[in-house]
Amino acid sequence: MKRVLVALLVILSISIFAEIRIGVLLPLTGGISAFGDWTKKGVDLAHKQKGTVLGEKVTLVYVDTRSEKTEAANGMARLTDKEKVVAVIGEIASSNSMAAAEIAESRKVPQVAVTSTSPLVTQGKKFISRVCFIDPLQGTALAEFAGKNLKAKKVTIFVDIEQDYSISLTNYFVERFEKKYKGQVLKVQYKSGDQEFSAQIAQALSFGSDAIMMTGYYNEIALAAQQARSMGFKGYIIAGDGADAPELVKIGGKAVEGLYFTTHYIPDAATSKLGKDFVDAFKKEYGMLPAMNAALGYDAYMLILNAIERAKSKDPVKINDAIRATKGFQGVSGTINIDKNGDAIKTVIVAQVKDGKFVFASSIEPEDLQ
Repeated sequence: MKRVLVALLVILSISIFAEIRIGVLLPLTGGISAFGDWTKKGVDLAHKQKGTVLGEKVTLVYVDTRSEKTEAANGMARLTDKEKVVAVIGEIASSNSMAAAEIAESRKVPQVAVTSTSPLVTQGKKFISRVCFIDPLQGTALAEFAGKNLKAKKVTIFVDIEQDYSISLTNYFVERFEKKYKGQVLKVQYKSGDQEFSAQIAQALSFGSDAIMMTGYYNEIALAAQQARSMGFKGYIIAGDGADAPELVKIGGKAVEGLYFTTHYIPDAATSKLGKDFVDAFKKEYGMLPAMNAALGYDAYMLILNAIERAKSKDPVKINDAIRATKGFQGVSGTINIDKNGDAIKTVIVAQVKDGKFVFASSIEPEDLQ
């Protein structure tokens, strides 16, 4: 009898303390911390709604990358080696995700990037996937919108030479814009953290630009827009998904009014019941509308749990195989299909800043960019 009771107590204690640990690697401080904060909100909401899988409690382990490559790699090492997580959500910036991916790959732990769009992120890797579209799609879509919708002929592109995302987005834009629309492009350089852009703007004005394209992140985009307008630039300002944070408007004010940018998600474009329910739940939880990163963070968490359920295992290798086999996953940001490279095939949305808010402007399907 005592043996039976002991056995039952052991089983009970195992079930009580059993958990599945998921790492969340985000820039919670530093230059792109707004993206990290929004992503955390989405992940936390998803965890609140679905906090167990395979009958076990899910524990989130957060690590701050401080918006730096080295810290992203160090953080991934901590999550895999010390925290013993079965999967990792993150990072945000392509360069940071690439640094972390080297560790995830060597440890054979699946990593799901949130908004890392450079094709280099997953190139040659087996253990990193993503819930966002990639720059070949985004850059081409932005060129299509600039050439077809805006009728732009001359575009000055601000290239952040420290960010793989910026360089990648630029290259795919130029390829489409020059080849299909016979447009002219001037490239000017800057570095993350720069606050002075008058020299580059002067070049854009001298070039006779119809549009200025910013390929970095919200902080520099907002500052450059302010300076461009103050120096008399009257043309379009366009950007990639690095613009999609409410902080763009907080920093840029009236200067970013009318700005167009590509994005993965926008609340007023949510048409499915799942998408609408997410908007309502987010507003109830935080008292505000969700930003792009919140939706993708939510989707990354739910996709990992879905993969764990399909794998029927908490073995990281089996979870990774299930992630890579994802087809038709219904996320709040849309349907997600993961291809053989770990990339998500998704619709590109074009949004515009209107009266200080992000509103739907257009959408471009992958098949329309062939």
